[in-house]
Amino acid sequence: MIWKQDITLEKLNAMGATNLGGHLGMEFVEIGPDYLIARMPVDHRTKQPFGLLHGGASAALAETIGSVASFLCIDPNTEMAVGVEINCNHLRSATNDFVYGKVTPVRIGRILHVWNIEIRDKREKLVCVSRLTIAVINRKA
Repeated sequence: MIWKQDITLEKLNAMGATNLGGHLGMEFVEIGPDYLIARMPVDHRTKQPFGLLHGGASAALAETIGSVASFLCIDPNTEMAVGVEINCNHLRSATNDFVYGKVTPVRIGRILHVWNIEIRDKREKLVCVSRLTIAVINRKA
């Protein structure tokens, strides 16, 4: 298990309830030994004007679950995980239901984390692939 913190789905979902993830309807649905899965609705909050899942919403899902994964791998009393770079390749459209993002580590180092995020539709078709780089910095007192 890569997680340094005791965490539950309830705690993860409460963390995001009042920020961007909550506004976009994101919900963590699974915690594995080295992965997290969250879902996001494809609805009026996450679609672009032509009825397709907005690429920015996919990027927000990827950054949210990758950032949370890094948070779970650090000591939050002394460290912070901050995003440095994200890229997304949008491979297929989604028009309804939910998309599911799964984050897995590429590398978890002392000062740099790199995460792979795959976003799939309900049929498990790949919608977006993303890579997120996180810097681990000292928390200022």
